[in-house]
Amino acid sequence: MSVDTVEKLFVDELKDLYSAEKQITKALPKMAKAATSSDLKTAFETHLQETEGQIQRLERIFEILGKAAGGKTCKGMKGVLEEGAEVMEETQGELRDAAMITAAQRVEHYEIAGYGSVRTFAELLGQSEIASLLQQTLDEEEQTDEKLTQIAKKVNKIAHKQAA
Repeated sequence: MSVDTVEKLFVDELKDLYSAEKQITKALPKMAKAATSSDLKTAFETHLQETEGQIQRLERIFEILGKAAGGKTCKGMKGVLEEGAEVMEETQGELRDAAMITAAQRVEHYEIAGYGSVRTFAELLGQSEIASLLQQTLDEEEQTDEKLTQIAKKVNKIAHKQAA
């Protein structure tokens, strides 16, 4: 499909986000299992539930648009998640927690950028219901990023003390 209109770009970006969210649902259980910090484990488990809700919202959006949800692989998220998997293999304990937070925040920032853009496209296209659904997800992603920042403040101190 040639992307030559804002409408096509909008749908293409939504498909990219859908693929990204599906990939994240496979990574989060592994991250939760690898976490040493109970706060981090809980954050990953909670975000998995949120991500499943975000997928449902995206499916609703595709339903509204009369388009199929799948058909695209988000290569950017695939790369970000592969980097996260590498740091999980290369680190242990609280240092692994610190590394996973870094990787998870990269994921969140990627999603925040994507959802902010598609929400703006939805507004431009007069799709207020879709814009509202996308804003809900954007709010959740920003809250998750902030939660990870708060957990990092504790985890990073512990990791630093143990490495010293």
